[in-house]
Amino acid sequence: MIFRETKLPGIFEIYLEPNYDDRGFFARTWCEKEFKSHGLNPTVKQCNVSFNAKKGTLRGVHFQAEPHSEAKVVRCTSGAIYDVVLDLRPVSPTFKKWIGVSLTAANRHVLYIPEGCAHGFLTLEDNTEVSYQMSEFYHPDSARGVRWNDPAFQIAWPEKVEVISERDRTYPDFAQE
Repeated sequence: MIFRETKLPGIFEIYLEPNYDDRGFFARTWCEKEFKSHGLNPTVKQCNVSFNAKKGTLRGVHFQAEPHSEAKVVRCTSGAIYDVVLDLRPVSPTFKKWIGVSLTAANRHVLYIPEGCAHGFLTLEDNTEVSYQMSEFYHPDSARGVRWNDPAFQIAWPEKVEVISERDRTYPDFAQE
């Protein structure tokens, strides 16, 4: 695996290193030892999958509040997404900044999102599936989010949002606590 830190500290795009033969290839998508060596949280307590039938489906932008904040490892296993990470760590030099990364079944890239960052994605194809590994169990009372189009962040989504939940569509304007 090749770890490349993005312009937001602690957020890594991870590239697989396939070993090819006449059957296809084999590659690691997770290695506790390598995650630790890059200073990343290697804990995996829960794994989830998100299936999205329609292109233009937006999920997010979500995070869990302390003491249940979580690191995430995200990979698109079918279709394609524009994945957004928003830095909500008040002490970070990139507080309220965001990045967007294309994760596709074809490119097989992985995104590491540390605690204190919010995450959301927009599907770029019908029948898109996303796999997540989380460092913390889901805790409903700690579930939080910010609105996908909040003017405090000015996230530039690459395509029109066609499908979004009521909750994600109606988060109030961001207010720093």
